[in-house]
Amino acid sequence: MPQTKPNNISTIVIADDHPLFMEGLKNLIAKDQSLFLIGEASSGNEALALIRKEKPQMAVLDIELPELSGIEIAREIQKEKLNCKVIFLTMYNDKEILDEAIRLGVKGYILKEHTSAEILNCIKTVLAERFYISPLLSHHLINDASVKGVSAIESSLSKLTISEKRILKLIALNKTSREIAGELHISPKTVENHRKNICEKLQLRGSNSLLKFAIENKASLERQQV
Repeated sequence: MPQTKPNNISTIVIADDHPLFMEGLKNLIAKDQSLFLIGEASSGNEALALIRKEKPQMAVLDIELPELSGIEIAREIQKEKLNCKVIFLTMYNDKEILDEAIRLGVKGYILKEHTSAEILNCIKTVLAERFYISPLLSHHLINDASVKGVSAIESSLSKLTISEKRILKLIALNKTSREIAGELHISPKTVENHRKNICEKLQLRGSNSLLKFAIENKASLERQQV
């Protein structure tokens, strides 16, 4: 495995205990000149050790790994404040696992049944500071919003200022703080302050909770007059 990489290349560690799938993932990354594979693992302990040592920008993890699961690795990454974006690549179309992944700050969740092109799209999306959920899982978020009830959601949204609603609508479109700042002609720091205030008013806690709320309630946001 090479020890150095070219400049402006994103470093990646991958972990999967299925040799054929691992080989396919390695080939996918090798074909893209903007990505650089710096480590591979077939167990959770090995993967976590690699992440701690190599400090990659991204870890693409199977959830069901020997020794430590992908969930446990993501929990350690969050606990140790490691600067590593995590993508779960899994066979599990499961709402509880998806919710736990979001709470742990996992940036991407994609099913293994997707094509190589879609997996690569997930990687590029997360590297661009966006959140990616497999389209086959989006119904879980929609169902969450239905259970909570439209009137309750719109009552919560009434607590927000016009500026906060505008920003929340753009968050629902998966725009970064920098992109929102450019579109609204304000500073990124102002956007971050608004995001913090929105979370406080809506009592949102945990990594990605604001984005999850915005996606779940996109329809209600569209009805807001801003």
